[in-house]
Amino acid sequence: MTATPRAIELLQLAARAADSKQAEDMVALDVSEPLALTDIFLLASGRNERNVIAIAGEIEDQMIEAGVKPLRREGRSEGRWVLLDFGDIVVHVFHDEDRQFYSLERLWSDCPAIALELETTSQEA
Repeated sequence: MTATPRAIELLQLAARAADSKQAEDMVALDVSEPLALTDIFLLASGRNERNVIAIAGEIEDQMIEAGVKPLRREGRSEGRWVLLDFGDIVVHVFHDEDRQFYSLERLWSDCPAIALELETTSQEA
């Protein structure tokens, strides 16, 4: 089993939203084989708590604008590890330190990575 085309479409939307808020070290994993509840994990890091909250907020705003409401949201008030569950895709936005500590990439290392299609934007002066 592999991630559905809809899940991949939502992944790209979430990744572009995260990228627009300077998310770092984004990784997408196809977890559809071991997990029946979701297809994709998107992992991203923020430099500090404010950045983590901004990244998560932009992802949620863009997904809602596309007609996809979160089923569950956790950790937003702390800004250390925000989990956004959109059904087909679950987004984890971490503070750098928490991402290293929990090491989800290592836990899910058997799952294939999915390429992210990020738009290159010119920096404004």
